[in-house]
Amino acid sequence: MEYLWIPLLILALLVATVLIIAYICFKMAFYEPDRKPNEDENHIEMPEGEIYEQFREKIEKWTFETRRLPHEELCITSFDGLKLYGKFYEYAPDAPMEIMFHGYRGCPERDLSGGVQRCFKLGRSALIVEQRASGKSEGNVISFGVNEHRDCLMWTDFAIKHFGPDVKIILTGISMGAATVLMAAGKPLPTNVIGVLADCGYTSAKDIIKIVIKQMKLPPTLAYPFVKLGARLYGHFNLEETPPIEAVKNATVPIIFYHGEADDFVPCYMSEQNFNAANCKKMLVTVKKAGHGLSYPVDPTKYLSTLRDFFGEEASFFK
Repeated sequence: MEYLWIPLLILALLVATVLIIAYICFKMAFYEPDRKPNEDENHIEMPEGEIYEQFREKIEKWTFETRRLPHEELCITSFDGLKLYGKFYEYAPDAPMEIMFHGYRGCPERDLSGGVQRCFKLGRSALIVEQRASGKSEGNVISFGVNEHRDCLMWTDFAIKHFGPDVKIILTGISMGAATVLMAAGKPLPTNVIGVLADCGYTSAKDIIKIVIKQMKLPPTLAYPFVKLGARLYGHFNLEETPPIEAVKNATVPIIFYHGEADDFVPCYMSEQNFNAANCKKMLVTVKKAGHGLSYPVDPTKYLSTLRDFFGEEASFFK
């Protein structure tokens, strides 16, 4: 009995080690510190990577043009009490609208200003959502679409109340935003939602996180359980809840998938797998030589024409 403390001490050290590693994983993958608003009107935060440099001028042009557009500041309260913000850009009264969701640790304005320009070319209004833990929106935890897709459903309900019962809505997302709208598509949606646009979305948080772990030269099978545990213990969410590839099996609205064939972050095959899993009206569009989130900048003509063909007159508005 006098040595019983030794195995108990070993067990306590093991538990403490697991909890510490899980906490480190949580901080690295899911935690976003408090943010200061960008007060420099001439500053645009560019994404990292050489693939984006060739599009710097175009991205900056879109961003500055969008900043000058008249818009309405909107705010909702999330299911867990967070203030979430968005900006609405009206193409015309009664025009259909896209509710747009940016990517993981993305800058809403930068990621979606091109989307606003694209919406106007198609005769649509646009609502840019600043996702939880991004921009002015409250929160410090990014949940890879788990909580964000609930926010998406709340923004949809808000838009119907705010803009009227006849408003037509397309849910649009890029990267994690695409996963967000795909997860929302698996839930019952108001009839106002006439479709989903998912650009370079992943099949599941588990799949994309394992890819990132492998890129970090770590063993995915060994490391992933710590990431999942960190999400559960410190982020208070289930990382494997309703992955996009499962959610789309229940989708009833049309979904159009876009993906760059040169995407080295979220592989193009993930959109192919999501497309194959969906049972609704659907289309998959891949763009040659396009990196992550760059399908529209690389080939705007193809992007616009396929959108027009897929959604047709009901998602356009022309005076």
